[in-house]
Amino acid sequence: MGTKLIVAIVHSDDADQLTTALREGGFSSTKISTTGGFLREGNATMLVGTEEQNVPRVLEIIKNNCHTRTQYVNPLPPVMEPGELYMPNPVEVQVGGAVIFVVDVERLIRY
Repeated sequence: MGTKLIVAIVHSDDADQLTTALREGGFSSTKISTTGGFLREGNATMLVGTEEQNVPRVLEIIKNNCHTRTQYVNPLPPVMEPGELYMPNPVEVQVGGAVIFVVDVERLIRY
């Protein structure tokens, strides 16, 4: 069986809970603080290296600990002339959850 690298991009609100759940499940992980492009909000990118047979269990832990939620954000204002007043209406968006990549690892080296 081969080694896999699981890269999970999760909402920063879920990152600590996910790290704890992975540790309790016997998986080590590395958390990198990242920023999303759409809302420019804090995310965490979790890296988990594991054997191929453990991938379903890691994915289950991620699914159980990363939840989508509704959030209202103000859209960016259009280019305006000085003195004009622009009051945008908040827009409802879904945030959270996880985006996951499972990648084959050609070689694992530990020193």
